[in-house]
Amino acid sequence: ESLSRHSGALLSTDDSFRYRSVVGALQYLTLTRPDISFAVNKVCQFLSQPTEVHWEAVKRTLRYVKDKLDTGLRIRKSRFTGVSIFTDADWAGCVDDMRSTGGFAIFVGPNLISWSSKKQPTVSRSSTEAEYKALANGAAEAIWIDTVLTELGVTRQRTPILWCDNLGATYLTANPVFHARTKHIEIDFHFVREQVAVGKLEVRFISTDDQLADVFTKPATR
Repeated sequence: ESLSRHSGALLSTDDSFRYRSVVGALQYLTLTRPDISFAVNKVCQFLSQPTEVHWEAVKRTLRYVKDKLDTGLRIRKSRFTGVSIFTDADWAGCVDDMRSTGGFAIFVGPNLISWSSKKQPTVSRSSTEAEYKALANGAAEAIWIDTVLTELGVTRQRTPILWCDNLGATYLTANPVFHARTKHIEIDFHFVREQVAVGKLEVRFISTDDQLADVFTKPATR
């Protein structure tokens, strides 16, 4: 279900306050429950004028959390410290402004340590553009994490690998030709290309079925 700012009747003043309080608590919960990041990010977009439909979406998220109280982060000891990044985007998923939601999941070894689900600030004219923006955001976070690990004395076992399920976006990271149709994402384009060129990042294709960042671009259902 796609939520819109125009969906349903506006909540009363008291219910609006309750809506914001519950959403704030859910935001705090996302620190250890990445599986609700997309749903919480979505309802956060309606804090100024929440409606009955938005409130129902919040209650669905609460029921989901209640049914999965044992779900959370699990940190496992491992000798492998390689950084892996998964990025994904839901092109034009917002019915109000047609902006896309981008998400990433970053692992050090087998452990998830950073994630994001966020509506992109500008409209993307293609799915490849939306995916590339998500890819660039994930790459920036991963390179920072890799730098911190190096400063902490953690041995770099391999170049960070970024997994993207969009062939067009993956191709652009290594293609020396800068197409005219991508000039409006020039900063993201050159940033990622530079990281790949100097060996700080490797970008590979992954099938949609194996894309671990998928949960950050659509609501969890079970």
